[in-house]
Amino acid sequence: MASFSIDEFVGNGVLKGLLPKLLEEGWDDVPTLKIMNSEDMIALNMTQQEKNAVEIRSYLHDRTLMQYGDKLEADGRSLPELLGLSIEDLSCQVGMKRGHIARFMDRTAACADQLPKPYDLPPTKANRMDSFQKSYVSVNSSKVQGMRKSLVRGGTTSDKSLEQSVADFKIKDGYIFKGIVAAQPADPRLCGCVQPPPIVDTVAPYSIIENISIQKLTPEYKIGMERLVKTKTPPMRASDLWRDKPAVLLCLRRPGCIMCRAEAHQLYAKKPIFDALGVQLFAVLHEHIEPEVRDFWPRYWGGAVLYDRGMEFFKALGGGKLLKDKFLSGFVFNPRAIANYKRAKATGIDYNLKGEGEIKGGLFIVGSGKSGVAYQFIERNFGDWAPPAEIIEICTKLQNPQHNQGESISTSREHE
Repeated sequence: MASFSIDEFVGNGVLKGLLPKLLEEGWDDVPTLKIMNSEDMIALNMTQQEKNAVEIRSYLHDRTLMQYGDKLEADGRSLPELLGLSIEDLSCQVGMKRGHIARFMDRTAACADQLPKPYDLPPTKANRMDSFQKSYVSVNSSKVQGMRKSLVRGGTTSDKSLEQSVADFKIKDGYIFKGIVAAQPADPRLCGCVQPPPIVDTVAPYSIIENISIQKLTPEYKIGMERLVKTKTPPMRASDLWRDKPAVLLCLRRPGCIMCRAEAHQLYAKKPIFDALGVQLFAVLHEHIEPEVRDFWPRYWGGAVLYDRGMEFFKALGGGKLLKDKFLSGFVFNPRAIANYKRAKATGIDYNLKGEGEIKGGLFIVGSGKSGVAYQFIERNFGDWAPPAEIIEICTKLQNPQHNQGESISTSREHE
């Protein structure tokens, strides 16, 4: 399983003995460890076997196949050599299941992000959001280069730079950017007999979210932090979270849901990019079931987990009331929700049915201080994800002080 626990990532192979040195040098979380490049490995005096282990385990982590890490590492071959093995060899020598073999041999990565189709917008709304589309349509490469210099390390196992990582999420020509209130289209349900619940098309006023009372259930994961999950922290104001840095708040329906876990995992995997942009990552739950929190963190999410007892963030996504849908009408009769489930199922992530699952979630990007809500994504269909291109694009723009005072953020104040 693709856990964000350092112990589970390094396994019982050669990296286990190297772990104290990795932690001492600051390689103390899985997403950061996965962006290690050849220069970083040389600086750590890593052996070829250790270099191979990082490459193999990073590849397996992307495909949620970490259960084969120890066996493949012990085989002694490099990743390219292992990818050249036959199906029979992988099955007999490694004990890999047939379905897992297909995922292992897929070079495009089974857990890779797939951007949704362009949003279908009415002409009037498209015109209204045109200014936001122009504001966010490009990445300021010189600014990103400056931020990259502040990083202790950069690149990937294939020496891909941070600039290229951000550029990978650049909104391409022809992509329709919906603006700061986004949602996926709602497909007809049961031949049009079932209508989807309505959603708001205005950003949540900052005055609504700044005083929300939240409780931190977990800290950001570092090795040895598991004991702090049992530590009770006092409630705090939500605005304290983004007082100094912008924040991404992922509001999850249910931490045991396979679609919620897949979304959380793919977002936190990009932590080095958010770190470079100076943006914090938080997961928000509306229900506190302690065993579910332990199962969710840090396996699927290594950032801080917050408890929104009053469900205020979830109400803000629905324009003041909870956005809910029934299992039968919202999932069984909803082709887009079924497609979302199949996408998450392909990752091989485990799941359960514990907890309340009808309250829909979404995502907020909040600027630092009192600058306001920069982006709001609403989970219209069960399992909808906020497009990574939009998230990265907006977080990049939040680094520009002039932009923080610009029209995109000031729009959120128009609704206060």
